[in-house]
Amino acid sequence: MTDTPDAPASPQPEGQAQQQPKVTQRIVAQYIRDMSFENALAQKGLSGDLQPEVSVQVNLDARKRGQEGQYEVITKLNITSKAKESGEPLFIFEIEYAGVFQISGVPDDQLHPYLLIECPRMIFPYLRRIVSDVTRDGGFPPLNLEQIDFLQLYRNELQRRAQQQQAQKAAEAEQGPSGTA
Repeated sequence: MTDTPDAPASPQPEGQAQQQPKVTQRIVAQYIRDMSFENALAQKGLSGDLQPEVSVQVNLDARKRGQEGQYEVITKLNITSKAKESGEPLFIFEIEYAGVFQISGVPDDQLHPYLLIECPRMIFPYLRRIVSDVTRDGGFPPLNLEQIDFLQLYRNELQRRAQQQQAQKAAEAEQGPSGTA
C-alpha cells in the first residue's frame, strides 16, 4: 500500500480520445456606440417624488469584423421610466454597448448562439454599471438592472422567428399560386 492515489481511469478507451477544439476568447475592446438620456422630469419642472414604473427592452446584434475570428456584439437597451399614476415620462435612456471579441474553436453551428448568449453575458456587468451611473447622474436613484437571462432571450427570439415564418407560409398558402391566369 502506498500513500499516492491510483491514476484515475480514462473515461475514453485508448485510441478513441475525442479531439474537441479548444474554445478561446478574449475581449479586444468594449465601448459605448451610442447613448441618449432624456430627463423629462426636469424639462417639465415636475417634482421628483413620483413613483416610477420602469420598462426595459433588450435587443442584441452581432456581426463579423474584417479580422479573422473577430466579432462585434452589441447590446441595445431602451429604458423608459414613467410615473405610475399619471403615466408621464420621467426619463428615457437608450444605449448601445458593444464588445469586440476574438473567438476561435467554436463550431460554426454553435457560433450564432455563442455570440448572442455568452458574449453579452461577459460585458453586461459593465453595461449595468453605466446604466446605474447615468441614471444617478441624471437626478434619479441609480437604476440597478437585474441580471438578464441571455439564453432565454435567445430562445424567445428563435421562437418568434419560427412563428413569423409559419405565419408567412400560411399567408402565402392562402393566396395560392401567383401569376396564373
